[in-house]
Amino acid sequence: MPHSGGVDTGLSGPYIAKVAVSGRSFPQCLMGCVQDGQANAAHFDVRHESETMLGKLARKVFGTPNDRKIKATRPLVEQINALEPDFQKLDDAGLIAKTEEFKQRLADGASLDDLLPEAFANCREAAHRALGLRAHDVQLMGGIFLHQGNISEMKTGEGKTLVATFPAYLNALTGRGVHVVTVNDYLAKRDAEWMSKVYGALGLTTGVVYPRQDEAEKREAYAADITYATNNELGFDYLRDNMKSELKQMSQRDHYFAIVDEVDSILIDEARTPLIISGPAQDRSELYMNVDRVIPELTDDHFELDEKTRNVTYTDEGNEFLESRLQALGLLEEGQTLYDPESTTLVHHINQGLRAHKLYTKDKDYIVRDGEVVLIDEFTGRMMPGRRLSEGLHQAIEAKEGVNIQPENVTLASVTFQNYFRLYDKLGGMTGTALTEAEEFMEIYGLGVVEVPTNRPIARIDEDDKVYRTAKEKYAAIVEEIKLAHEKGQPVLVGTTSIEKSEMLSALLKEAGLPHNVLNARQHEQEAQIVADAGKLGAVTIATNMAGRGTDIKLGGNVEFQIMEAIAADPEADPDAIRNRIEAEHKDSEKAVMEAGGLFVLATERHESRRIDNQLRGRSGRQGDPGRSSFFLSLDDDLMRIFGSERLDKVLSTLGMKEGEAIIHPWVNKSLERAQAKVEGRNFDIRKQLLKFDDVMNDQRKVIFSQRREIMEAEDLSEITQDMRHQVIDDLVDAYAPPKSYSDQWDTEGLYAAVIEKLGIDLPIMAWGEEDGVDQDVIRERLEEKTDEQMAEKTKAFGEDTMRQIEKQMLLQTIDGKWREHLLTLEHLRSVVGFRGYAQRDPLNEYKNESFQLFESMLDSLREEVTQKLGQVRPMTEEERNAMMQQMLQQQAQAQAAARAAQAATAAPAPDAGQPAAERTPLVAGFDETDPNTWGNPGRNDPCPCGSGEKFKHCHGRLA
Repeated sequence: MPHSGGVDTGLSGPYIAKVAVSGRSFPQCLMGCVQDGQANAAHFDVRHESETMLGKLARKVFGTPNDRKIKATRPLVEQINALEPDFQKLDDAGLIAKTEEFKQRLADGASLDDLLPEAFANCREAAHRALGLRAHDVQLMGGIFLHQGNISEMKTGEGKTLVATFPAYLNALTGRGVHVVTVNDYLAKRDAEWMSKVYGALGLTTGVVYPRQDEAEKREAYAADITYATNNELGFDYLRDNMKSELKQMSQRDHYFAIVDEVDSILIDEARTPLIISGPAQDRSELYMNVDRVIPELTDDHFELDEKTRNVTYTDEGNEFLESRLQALGLLEEGQTLYDPESTTLVHHINQGLRAHKLYTKDKDYIVRDGEVVLIDEFTGRMMPGRRLSEGLHQAIEAKEGVNIQPENVTLASVTFQNYFRLYDKLGGMTGTALTEAEEFMEIYGLGVVEVPTNRPIARIDEDDKVYRTAKEKYAAIVEEIKLAHEKGQPVLVGTTSIEKSEMLSALLKEAGLPHNVLNARQHEQEAQIVADAGKLGAVTIATNMAGRGTDIKLGGNVEFQIMEAIAADPEADPDAIRNRIEAEHKDSEKAVMEAGGLFVLATERHESRRIDNQLRGRSGRQGDPGRSSFFLSLDDDLMRIFGSERLDKVLSTLGMKEGEAIIHPWVNKSLERAQAKVEGRNFDIRKQLLKFDDVMNDQRKVIFSQRREIMEAEDLSEITQDMRHQVIDDLVDAYAPPKSYSDQWDTEGLYAAVIEKLGIDLPIMAWGEEDGVDQDVIRERLEEKTDEQMAEKTKAFGEDTMRQIEKQMLLQTIDGKWREHLLTLEHLRSVVGFRGYAQRDPLNEYKNESFQLFESMLDSLREEVTQKLGQVRPMTEEERNAMMQQMLQQQAQAQAAARAAQAATAAPAPDAGQPAAERTPLVAGFDETDPNTWGNPGRNDPCPCGSGEKFKHCHGRLA
């Protein structure tokens, strides 16, 4: 439907005439210009039309692959429906008994597919009783596809939260646990609380995992049959588990089946950056501030900005300018250039400073809140507190904004979402928009995408895009369009791409006297309230990126939200009366909104990804509701500007297009979609290339993590440490007494010193070298024999159990330390290996070969370090033990004195643990603080014999 004052190029008239400058009709010219500014852009020629017609004809005869998949599930759905009366007859205990029956049948050899119809029927009945929701046939279909390891593309409002319960219940019968993954903590808690009623009615347990959760509570949540969690928390817990030193400390028990909600957001958008657990490194805040003083002085001649690839580089002129300025500031030594090896760190910092200033925009990519730079998720518009950009880029942005610069971090552990989710035996996903990324889902995760039909036909009208010459004209038309919709009571959801644009549009609406709400990262806390009100009569809501909000916009407003608000405002009133009143009011309001045309989604820009546009569009027209969507664009928009708007602007000028007029034609939409498809393809290639590099590290990560687990599971590691020790001895003998060499060629002095350093034992090696008949094998056997005897003596001195624990902890600590060093080395290798392409060598192959050599080197140094540490360990002497005991007792006495002083100052009663030793009643007769022999033999969790009331392990047990 053309916009009033617009130019519909599909109509007859002067705009269809040949354009003199190009010799082509206007729509053809427009398509080429919008797509990529190239004169030879693809067009709808005769061959293309023929292929399209043949394709349509084939689909009519044979159906699409998607249709065939839908058709294949119908017999199963009919089977589930046929079983419904049988399950309705069961009482509540009968539903739980069915769960136990299913588990037994699985144990007896039945498959999950055999149980699917009955399990789904049981779950449908439980949901109906617990929530009052009876699943539609299309929801059962969605659940079947999830169980089969596919992505179910279901439109907004089709009830995906309930859909997940069916495959989750079926797969939880195995006892291995199912993870339901959400995009934020609010949804994880909400869905877990809501759906736990269904699982509880079926006799299953539900857990929820969230940040800063108590460790015991987290382990309990993972032990539940179905666990709700965010993708971030699952990934971080996986990394944390593989940094633990005991099996009982680990949280996750298995990676069997995961159902990922908003799967495109999690597995594609968020998968661009890895999860990293890091620790503080060297503080370089002064250097960041000094570099930041120089960057604003740069002119456009000093750097080149490529918006298509989001890349920025210095020109030769820029390098010369920087060298002179950095030398003047004393950051670069006189005579030293930025190309010298000594300048590597400085070059890295000035590169990151340039990226911070030219590629990262305040209120779009990040906001400054309470003196802290907080990143914004470009796809959901949400703040990401705690998430930081790596390699010093976050520090460069902090310097740019003049806030406190936090120290850089060093990576302790990392994993990409791609490689984390590929750990699961089976994966399924749900979203409203996945078809445009079907190739990536299949290639990376092996996930097929199935478009599940809606329960009711979609009644939303999707209008053609309206393209204006300038942003000013576009926003004027937007305000006018909102005004028209508001006057007739139609609720409007306005989609923007950044906080800055949402606030600019808000100012324009205020000038026009239009009441509205703004939802962006700054109004994050009011999100649920704003979304709940967005469907009310005449409501105007400006939202920054509506992806994955998790709350439906219901026509007339959200009834449950209004009821909760009314009950909270008047706790004395009768809740049933409030509910009846509000539900009656809502019916009238919903009817009025439907008559006004339903929700109007007005987008102010196209995103580089079609999925994000479709997500915004999908907010309207849920469950057969009426609705309308329209995109307002200008040649100043990022996507239009990058993809050939200059050429299009010339054409429009030639046509004499007037101010305020818009171009409206389906070919414009198709051209823009092709431009978006090109961007999506390029982004996919980038992600695929990054994943190829991460796969190399992932193979090594799996080896290290599996070795750690084996070490934690093992009771006795003496054989492993002995093998390591003997391997170190072999290497030492080969180094100082090489094979096929004579004894007078041996470096016995070097071997003697190395044995003391590496093995911690003093042996007469030089004398051995002078004996007749002694060769390398004899020296090797003697070293092995003597070191084995030494370890046997240490085991006797420490005690068998203690020695085994020492070996286990030393192995784990050394592996962790070496792995951290290895990660840092691989990061550095990854940052420079790309330059090998200039020498006609494949960077990926170079990375594979060198990382493998580095891994082998790490394992060699691991053996050496473990052997060296075990060689140096020895029991404490009585004097050392007493000295340490006295020091610990003094520290404890000082702490107790400080605690008593603090208690006296506040006049608060002292806790038992703070009791002075003199006032306690010891539990053991003859107890002496300074003599552990008088303490008896308490267990770690027994009360401390000193009488403090603390557990022994928290009191004197710490000193033992």
